[in-house]
Amino acid sequence: MSLGVFAAVLLGALLHASWNALVKSGSDQTLDTALVHTAMSLIALPLALYVGLPERAAWPYITTSLVIHIGYYIALAGAYRYGELSMTYPIMRGFAPLLVALASTSVIGESPSAAAWAGILGITVGVALVGLAHPGEALHHGKALAFAFANAGIIATYTLVDGLGVRASGEPLRYVLWLFAVDGLPFALLVLWRRGAAARPAMWAYAKQRLPLAAAGGLASAASYAIALWAMTRAPVASVAALRETSVLFAAVLSTLLLKERFGLQRAMGTAVIVGGVVALRLG
Repeated sequence: MSLGVFAAVLLGALLHASWNALVKSGSDQTLDTALVHTAMSLIALPLALYVGLPERAAWPYITTSLVIHIGYYIALAGAYRYGELSMTYPIMRGFAPLLVALASTSVIGESPSAAAWAGILGITVGVALVGLAHPGEALHHGKALAFAFANAGIIATYTLVDGLGVRASGEPLRYVLWLFAVDGLPFALLVLWRRGAAARPAMWAYAKQRLPLAAAGGLASAASYAIALWAMTRAPVASVAALRETSVLFAAVLSTLLLKERFGLQRAMGTAVIVGGVVALRLG
């Protein structure tokens, strides 16, 4: 992985942590998730129309990813509804790259080097330390843990699908823009349908209040994943997936500064382990 790709993925990690902190900061995480990704779709659609359709080979991957992402949004909102950002975010993001690495040989035909494996395992262990810094409390948040661990598997799945899709497309920009253009609206429609007509006036009022933040979150979400998919065309998917999860470091800082969640010694130790994993990944 070149230094330029390495730095870009780290930037994407910061953007990813930022929009997740935005969702967690609201009083309605499900609706905020829908707003952020609806904004992302509306921003991406005119750009997607401008660049034109991706290759036909890319559409099965885009369609599959779209379905998987609906599950991702449901699990994400559930995790944030029942647990703190500093607990659920590291679990969701930290275990996914390990699953990607385990599956990448058979699915993508890429085998991480020994140093890359050391980095992937280091990042996974580090995020576990950060996310489970208070295990006694974490065990009392069973629903949050269930949503978080389920989402780790979902994240690994769509990472592999999009890693293959962006390579099959032949043009990463078109794949990324069309994925974003169609990605956010189905979940928003699902939320509207599940809450019913009686809840819609309150939903619209909340949406108007959160619209500027949702637009910023949509841009951050789109830029973060666009960087990751672009990087997957220039570096091994497992390494990009692991490096992207350094977003846990940024999330830990944001949860402490903005959401007033605790940090503590174990999370500091986990942070040090993640940094060691990042160094190993860069050397690998």
